[in-house]
Amino acid sequence: MIDKSAGTDREKRTLQIVLFLNAAIAIAFLITGALGDSSALIANGLDNLSDAAVYALSLVALSHGIKWKTRAATASGVMLLIFAAGVLFDVGRRYFQGSEPIGATMMIMSAVAAVVNYACLKLLQRIHNPDVNLRAATTFSFNDFVSNGGILIAGVLVWWLGTNWPDLLVGFATALIAIKGGIEILRDARKETRGAAGDDP
Repeated sequence: MIDKSAGTDREKRTLQIVLFLNAAIAIAFLITGALGDSSALIANGLDNLSDAAVYALSLVALSHGIKWKTRAATASGVMLLIFAAGVLFDVGRRYFQGSEPIGATMMIMSAVAAVVNYACLKLLQRIHNPDVNLRAATTFSFNDFVSNGGILIAGVLVWWLGTNWPDLLVGFATALIAIKGGIEILRDARKETRGAAGDDP
């Protein structure tokens, strides 16, 4: 017989760890992004900060029914889309006003973040039969890991070419990834809601 409470406890512990790691890396991204004048770093900092907020919602939803879980997942998707809009605005501002990102800062921070996000991804993938919120969390961590690789490449190009366009390009790409992830999460939440409605007597 499957012990559901034990499974829920494992999910809670996993989300707590992932929440802490995302909050910590978000602060580091925002600080280094401001110091390094990098749109890509700030974009990923805001991304991780929104992820941390979503994980907090997911923790609350774990102790509630399917309606709470789908609402939390819907909030996750909406937050990602709002985040994407903010990043696109920042990229546009830096494009017109100019910026001088520091390549070395981008490379070092992206390498550290990649390790953290990979650890988060592995922790989440260990959970069997994840619900809609845990699937959303896995999507976040995967997107973050991909973005970290983009920042690393952009950092090398910024350092080598002495131009800001690689930084802006990664910031723009991060926003597109967030839009894609947000839409997928909203679709998943809608599908889960329809499934729950179909199960009702």
